[in-house]
Amino acid sequence: MTTTTPTTTGSTGAARRAPAPGASEHRSVKTGSVAWMAIPAVAFFVLFGAVPLIGVGVLSFTQWDGIGAIRWLGGGNWASVMTDPVMYKALGLTFGIMIFSWAVQTPVSLLLGVFTAGTQKYRAVLAVLYFLPLLMSAAAISIAFKALLDPNFGLAASLGIPVLVQNWLGDPTLVLFVIIFVLSWMYVPFHSLLYQGGVQQIPRSMYEAASIDGAGTVRQFFSITLPQLKYTVITSSTLMVVGSMTAFDLIFVLTAGGPGDASRVLALDMYLRGFRANQMGPASVIAVLIVLIGLGLALFLRRLGGKDANSSQMEGL
Repeated sequence: MTTTTPTTTGSTGAARRAPAPGASEHRSVKTGSVAWMAIPAVAFFVLFGAVPLIGVGVLSFTQWDGIGAIRWLGGGNWASVMTDPVMYKALGLTFGIMIFSWAVQTPVSLLLGVFTAGTQKYRAVLAVLYFLPLLMSAAAISIAFKALLDPNFGLAASLGIPVLVQNWLGDPTLVLFVIIFVLSWMYVPFHSLLYQGGVQQIPRSMYEAASIDGAGTVRQFFSITLPQLKYTVITSSTLMVVGSMTAFDLIFVLTAGGPGDASRVLALDMYLRGFRANQMGPASVIAVLIVLIGLGLALFLRRLGGKDANSSQMEGL
């Protein structure tokens, strides 16, 4: 007696072999056998991510000076922070720096990433020079720019260039442009690496076909490179936005929030309330706001990527 393997027939009439019995069970067992490998990552996330976040959330409903006893306060901290004009000014400055730094970093990083993805040898040498800021800490970069921008002993004064001898860090308007410039100078190399890797994944055959059709370099950039880098742009923009929300060390060393409150961004406002004014409750409220706003922006950018945001960027393949 013989047995036949069941088959199914598609719309074209071609017979297709049905899945072998027990295949789904085999896949489930295989998936379950490696699921334990995620346990360390989950444990680290819970220990260093979820637990501190829950603790900060609880602390936002208390009154604590960082030393004495913790006293339950209820929603008093939230009411005071949400009606404080200083917080809204800090929030506005944070969004302003976020938007303008994104507008500067994205095109520069994209062009540098495309440029350094070339095969010429001199591009590899230039790439090393472009990526030097990645080797320095934010504190070191802030101290260096603070010395270079000094109106009396800085670089412009030493070179005798009157136009550049400005009170860069003492003027409420100029200081914002300085922060945006330094942030961009510091993080452009990192995002250039993302775009460089994205460009190198694009098949050369697409450019060869475009060249045969008569498309020039500029046309290939807008018709091939940019569309294929869609998800890289989303990823880079998410990192830029979330990084701007949590920017603290560079601004703290460079301006300390000054002059006055001209550069008191949200993360710095949280620090000054918690560790200068010893108001851990209001500082915790701002910390929760930073997390919620950053999470909301990240989800919004992810939605812009569409339902296939996790798929390959090789849309034409």
